[in-house]
Amino acid sequence: MNNFTTLIRREWMQHRFGWTLLVAVPLALAVLGLAFGQIQLDSDHADRVGPAFATLLGMIAMTAGTVITFLILSATSLILITGLARRDHGDRSVEFWLSLPTSHVASLAAPLLTHLLLAPAAALVVGLAGGWLVSAVLVSRVVGFGAWLSMPWGDLVPAGLAMVLRLMAGLPLALMWAAPFLLAVVLANAYLKRWGLPVLLLALVIGGVVLDRWLGVGVVALTLGEVLRNASLSLVTSSPNALGGEAPGEVYAALKQVPGWALADFGLALKMLASPLFAGCVLTAAALFALLLDWRRRGASAAN
Repeated sequence: MNNFTTLIRREWMQHRFGWTLLVAVPLALAVLGLAFGQIQLDSDHADRVGPAFATLLGMIAMTAGTVITFLILSATSLILITGLARRDHGDRSVEFWLSLPTSHVASLAAPLLTHLLLAPAAALVVGLAGGWLVSAVLVSRVVGFGAWLSMPWGDLVPAGLAMVLRLMAGLPLALMWAAPFLLAVVLANAYLKRWGLPVLLLALVIGGVVLDRWLGVGVVALTLGEVLRNASLSLVTSSPNALGGEAPGEVYAALKQVPGWALADFGLALKMLASPLFAGCVLTAAALFALLLDWRRRGASAAN
């Protein structure tokens, strides 16, 4: 466990500056833009929402801050892991890492876990905090700082935390659904370097055409699409818009319903795991991870 923790700490030390910039720069631009830029809103819409307008603005800012930060860090993580297997081969430092008393499983699992799970999960928390800051600037500019202070924080805070926890809980499920795609890209780049992704896409197209002749037209595409759809639904399976509308009473009532909605929504995501398709994803991912382990066991010579 100490070795595994050390490997995770390595990822933090190596990427902390980039992660900090990816979070701080968009937040700073949003705050500066809202503080000094021109904000135009539909006055009819504000009149229709009435006293809940400040709360609605705050909810939008918090949600946007959380989602955008999460998407930025997630996209960055996906890019970084594509070259995970070969990142230590360019300067021959792979020989040093192979000499350490760490298992091959830990050496591969730690960076995958850090980039695909821990970094996006941390982005949700930081994004929510940044969303609160953005909401303060936005509501203060449009309605007034007093309106921001008078928002129903007793309901807003639990609702925001419930949404973040829902996404955090769904993230491992989404990764298990998408693991065959992610590990296939890492493995292809391990063997074929920069040609890994193009060759993998070409193989999927050709293999799909061949398998469609045996299994039926569109079967492969439908299966892959269903896997990706289930991965996205693991994060959020139903629309939050079902909680309520924009009338003041509906906005306040919706806030109170968010924790219960998040729990029920996670239950729907868990139900999707009871399917042969999910079992196939897990088995395929295990096989691909085993191939990555074999590639790493062969050491620096595997890069040649």
